[in-house]
Amino acid sequence: MTSKINHFPRISPVGESAMLLELGESLEKHVNHKVHVLDDWMQQTPLNGIQARVPAYASLLVMYDPLQVTGADVKGWMEKCIENCPMGKIHATKEVEIAVRYGGEEGPDLVFVAEYHGLTPAEVVRRHTAQMYHVGMMGFTPGFAYLMGLDPALATPRLSTPRTRVPAGSIGIAGGQTGIYPLESPGGWRIIGRTDLVMFNPEHEPPFLLSPGDKVRFVALKAGVSG
Repeated sequence: MTSKINHFPRISPVGESAMLLELGESLEKHVNHKVHVLDDWMQQTPLNGIQARVPAYASLLVMYDPLQVTGADVKGWMEKCIENCPMGKIHATKEVEIAVRYGGEEGPDLVFVAEYHGLTPAEVVRRHTAQMYHVGMMGFTPGFAYLMGLDPALATPRLSTPRTRVPAGSIGIAGGQTGIYPLESPGGWRIIGRTDLVMFNPEHEPPFLLSPGDKVRFVALKAGVSG
């Protein structure tokens, strides 16, 4: 049996009105950087008929109107973008410090995360606040930023049954990711704390506090986690 070899970048159709550009398969910062650089370049070199672009960790979905442009033309345009895009910096990014109250009612899963890894809650907080995170993509709900850079020692599986209500501002861990719930919503991430920062405000421009490429550092407001 021959093994399947994946070649990247790879462009493939998704239905009759979208093309998916894949740059890799893993959650790697350099791959994610390429995704957002290409997304910026496509915005600067538009093609008539393109309706939306959706960047993810290692892929970029391009949606188009088949009444205005053919899939072949979209694929050709994407190939030219890949060929001509200068792999430099993406749009201006920022560094955001987020103050968090860890544990207690606002971080109901902190003790579980600690016990799951054989750590104390205080050590979980220390490790979570020691990292500089990178916004890899947006999704799930408006303003939800998926953050790359979690200490591997804190990677924890999601809840087997999601909560029906997770308060806005909750800080969660799911697998090797961490993130912030911008709105009250259902969710299955392990909640370890909460921030008062508003992550999504539709009356502001831009409405999201964080954007792809931004850097995030968490700061513990409450050191009241024993151990």
